[in-house]
Amino acid sequence: MMSARAFAPGNISGVFKIIADDDPAKMHSLGLGLTVVDGVSVVVSSAPRSTVSFNGENVDFPTVTMLARRLYGEPLHVEIESRLPLSSGFGLSGASTLATAYAVNCLRAQPCASEELAMQAHIAEVENLTGLGDVCAQYHGGCLVKLTPGVPLDAQRLAVSDQPIYFRYFAPISTKQVLSDKRRRVQVNGAADLALSELAKLTNNRQVDLGECIRISKQFAHDSGLLQNDQVIDTIAGIERAGGTASMIMLGEAVFSTIPFEGATETMFSVARARVLG
Repeated sequence: MMSARAFAPGNISGVFKIIADDDPAKMHSLGLGLTVVDGVSVVVSSAPRSTVSFNGENVDFPTVTMLARRLYGEPLHVEIESRLPLSSGFGLSGASTLATAYAVNCLRAQPCASEELAMQAHIAEVENLTGLGDVCAQYHGGCLVKLTPGVPLDAQRLAVSDQPIYFRYFAPISTKQVLSDKRRRVQVNGAADLALSELAKLTNNRQVDLGECIRISKQFAHDSGLLQNDQVIDTIAGIERAGGTASMIMLGEAVFSTIPFEGATETMFSVARARVLG
């Protein structure tokens, strides 16, 4: 049986601006994202029919299924493993799709370049309304600022050192509902313009404090109207009283912080990017 394995990191999105376009290859998001050591491990293998499982449970994952069909054309079983929760703002749809692309590519008679794989994963995300910017971050790895409209894989890496990040997940937010709500998109983009102007100032710094990025993210979360969950609001306030910096993870009712807090799980910020595993 033919099989291959790949990994893609989780991505914490702190700021996003929707760049709309009729062409899925040009629709994307600007903003801030940072990858972590935790992510998804994907194994693809030949199968009688196409199936996808997440942590051992069969799931309907149209973004992954579409990508696998386009790249390979024959039935595959896609097995996804992760300790991170779905629909919580870690970009697991993008990570799963990108890792699937890398793994499926190992089975192709004529492999594609990694940039083409990333674009195919991005397009599948856009067409399924499951994400706009995670694949870019997961393709590059690191703390990334995206400032160039119309170029989905363009990003500048901020000079942030590897360090612990603490997070707690409360409830999911539907990315599809946010992306399809015109009123909400307008409010999000207005708040993002202010945040992007602040993030652009950090790109020339020799060293960037992660806390400053998170402070910009929190202001965006407030101004965009996305920060509404009482548990998220109270948790952020408690972290700040304890001397830490925290914000809401986009898009999920979840918090990420520079210091430990009640109920939090520790991960690590990392510049590691998506890759094929041996």
